[in-house]
Amino acid sequence: MGKLIEKIDKPSDLRNFTIKALEALSYEIREYILEVVSANGGHLASNFGVVELTIALHYVYNTPEDLIIWDVGHQAYTHKILTGRREDFRKLRQYGGLSGFPSRTESKYDYFIAGHAGTSISVALGAALARDLLKKKNKIVAVIGDGSLTDGIAYEALNFLGDLGKSVTIILNDNEMSINKNVGAMSHYLNRLITNPTYNKLRVETVETLKRLQHLGAMAFNIAKGFEEGLKNLIVPGMIFEELGFRYLGPINGHNIESMIETFNLMKDQKEPMLIHVQTQKGHGYYHAEKDATSFHGLGPFDRNTGIIKKKKTKTFTEVFGETAIELGSRKEDLVAITAAMKSGTGLDGFARKFPDRFFDVGIAEQNAVCMAASMAASGLIPIVAIYSTFLQRAYDQVIHDVALQNLPVLFTIDRAGLVGEDGPTHHGCFDLAYLSAIPNLTILAPAVEKELIYMLNWAVDNIKSPIVIRFPRDQALDPPWLSINKSIPPLKSQILTEGEDIVLICVGAMLANGYEIAESLKLEGYKPALVNVRCVKPLDEEFFLKIASQYDKWIVIEEGSEIGGFGSILSTFLHRKKLINDLFIRGIPDKFVTYGTRKALFEDIRISNSMILEDLRNWLK
Repeated sequence: MGKLIEKIDKPSDLRNFTIKALEALSYEIREYILEVVSANGGHLASNFGVVELTIALHYVYNTPEDLIIWDVGHQAYTHKILTGRREDFRKLRQYGGLSGFPSRTESKYDYFIAGHAGTSISVALGAALARDLLKKKNKIVAVIGDGSLTDGIAYEALNFLGDLGKSVTIILNDNEMSINKNVGAMSHYLNRLITNPTYNKLRVETVETLKRLQHLGAMAFNIAKGFEEGLKNLIVPGMIFEELGFRYLGPINGHNIESMIETFNLMKDQKEPMLIHVQTQKGHGYYHAEKDATSFHGLGPFDRNTGIIKKKKTKTFTEVFGETAIELGSRKEDLVAITAAMKSGTGLDGFARKFPDRFFDVGIAEQNAVCMAASMAASGLIPIVAIYSTFLQRAYDQVIHDVALQNLPVLFTIDRAGLVGEDGPTHHGCFDLAYLSAIPNLTILAPAVEKELIYMLNWAVDNIKSPIVIRFPRDQALDPPWLSINKSIPPLKSQILTEGEDIVLICVGAMLANGYEIAESLKLEGYKPALVNVRCVKPLDEEFFLKIASQYDKWIVIEEGSEIGGFGSILSTFLHRKKLINDLFIRGIPDKFVTYGTRKALFEDIRISNSMILEDLRNWLK
């Protein structure tokens, strides 16, 4: 750790530094972030892009009284380091350590949690309304990336904030990327602003004029502003932000600390909504991240010198899905793939390269992705919608109203179902089984292993007549010798893998591997458990469970989803309605928001690890 960074215990300490010292501090911060993230994993490129911006904001604004509100908090590492968490940063994203996102329980400098994109302007608007009602005078700044401007909630908030005219400053961090390259008309519009030489010359000259005229009084300053606005509208017709009611300034260099400090100081006392357009480079200052910002967006441990990312030998479910999607696209010309700014995260890079005309990245706009897919299905196409479990929550109304209500054949592949590990509660896919199983017309499948995912994808594409969901975790897709796939049995049917006596162990999805090991341990203790692979969560295979109800008295359900509303709840309701059994042990994700850490640590924390389940089962069986 460098000497300058050790002098920062709170943001006000920055004001003791010269501009040159602040620039040197930005280098030390990057070195520190690189040291920690290369060891722990985390979000690198996005944080390297905002080091100078974060320093300038904390230099100018009086935090925490003044609020800095982050849009997608994975870019808040420098913010954490500057706000009293420098030493704790070494345990970033570790169990019991610092969150990878802002956290209200972690620091008074973190006003609002931000794990999902697009919320910062709404949060800033709410804070401004509260400030004015409570007669406070603090400043409010929202930092939002150009990628998040593809999100509908951002436009809703822009529209209302501009109409109300509240004093809020929005920093538009324009790096031309979210995780992958940005898409959409707004991205092209911002690029035109940045590359317009006439406008950029005018912008520089106008800022200098405003600085000279400000001391002459309000009249001269307002005349200059009006003149600037007229020229901007002449050169760049229909300035969207100004038309929405914002005072627009920019673009300015987001890696020039002195320029940003001057600009923020000049504009921070304005009483109208401000939008300051800052241009940054994702991964700035680290060659490998500059070259490949997508790979260095969110990643595990890597070699900081070579930039080589450590990879596991076994394929993940995501990789298996991506490879299978290409095969499906090759044999089905009416198949299309849709994602929401998650082309690489959902494994669709290869599909996008091979079938560019049949791949659609809608940006951070899950509602649009699902509604668009429903319309494509109504026109006769087979749309695959690939979205993380936690992000599909944002399109819940579209799943119900636009897809399920009309019984349209949309195939949802839900990645990151279950616990995702170090990203924590904003990204855990705990609730998809609960929130989807209540919707009529949906079929929900949960593959246990690699070959089962391949089988289910092929079966779904060949047989889809109504919406189908296939959910899988962020984990290795095992291919164990003890599980064979009988393709004569459709995935709608559950399978009993080993017969037993009295006890039946029922496993959902990838938890089957855990169930197999637990069953083997129980056998060594003298029990004879049967092992069941559920495969289809909805509709429930009632015929199967009615059949085995007469064979087994004690039922055990293991799933990686919310216990409330999950498969165990579905099965329990059915069994009790039929008055079949009363002895049912259910182990899933409990009724709480699970923290962050390795999947292994989290499984221990909520007692769904093999050892914990065995311990509880022994007591229950006695």
